[in-house]
Amino acid sequence: MLPSDVVISKTRRPGVPDSIDTVLVKHVSGGKSRLTFKSSDSGREAFQGPRIDAIWMDEEPPSGVYTECVMRLTSTVPGEKSGIMMIACTPVKGLSEVILRYLPGGKLLEGHSRFSVLIGWDDVPHLSSEEKTRLEAALAPHEKEARMKGIPSIGAGAIYPVPESNYVVEPFELPPWYWRCYGLDVGWNFTAAIWAAIDYEQDIVYLYSEHYMQHAEPAVHAQGIRARGDWIPGVIDPAARGRSQHDGEQLLAIYKQLGLNLVPADNGVESGIYAVWERLSSGRLKIFSSLRNLLAELRIYRRDEKGRIVKDRDHACDALRYLIASGLKRAAAKPFDRFRDGDWPRGVQGRSQHEYDYDPLAYGRK
Repeated sequence: MLPSDVVISKTRRPGVPDSIDTVLVKHVSGGKSRLTFKSSDSGREAFQGPRIDAIWMDEEPPSGVYTECVMRLTSTVPGEKSGIMMIACTPVKGLSEVILRYLPGGKLLEGHSRFSVLIGWDDVPHLSSEEKTRLEAALAPHEKEARMKGIPSIGAGAIYPVPESNYVVEPFELPPWYWRCYGLDVGWNFTAAIWAAIDYEQDIVYLYSEHYMQHAEPAVHAQGIRARGDWIPGVIDPAARGRSQHDGEQLLAIYKQLGLNLVPADNGVESGIYAVWERLSSGRLKIFSSLRNLLAELRIYRRDEKGRIVKDRDHACDALRYLIASGLKRAAAKPFDRFRDGDWPRGVQGRSQHEYDYDPLAYGRK
């Protein structure tokens, strides 16, 4: 792409036939630009050195090489702009550490110092329909979206291959007589809880709230959970019976002492995943769009090439699995004495507590 008359000189890389190491190019200012070629196979140390104005990575680099390149772009002179880096790659490695810098939560960045452009087969003019058909037939199923659309492959496939449009809804005011429950996944790095409201008449579960926090004590998490309604029962990661943030204390016991109504969840992983998938695919599980952490995790919840679940950024997904597999059985109605005048279904104001507790038809529950 460079006219030969602007190339001042070029040096070859020793020991590598027909390779070029450095090219000096005449610049319009009268000075010289230096163009250097490197290979990611050389490792991170090969990319150490002085500040660089621009870097173009052909294919996705290893994380260490990427970080080193970012450091080479950083300005050391006050008022001087930092450099720019471009990566042109087919994201066949899936949602790797590098790709997630540009697709946090599996979505394109907007209004940020980094941005992404997805280019697919339909965006290039040189592939005929026949050629596309031939190439597609040669691809493994989990590679197709990466090769054909530029969408990162998700290991051997997404665990919940259901379009978001099928289950994401805008938040609305839930009837106060819907029964409630929540699922809780605990840990020091992240603790996540997901709340559900159940419409028994339509058999639809609405996920309407989330607690998502890292590096906090159980008392802090418990306060946030009680704020959603201390009468709401929940299920907790069963490993909490033998795990602690304090020596000699079980997290389950700690959370119970802090006023939470909790029992251990069923931790059947595949059966729990199937229960969630079955509701998502049948339209009987809806998620409020305000649950951004859960939605971000669902977009990258995946299996690796060996079919194993990738245990990374899955705290809210685990809480959801506990909730659907075990929590729905513990769901409870709002206590009678906490109903306000406007909370009652039309036509049943003034009923007795006995009728409220035991008249399922009036309250739409089964």
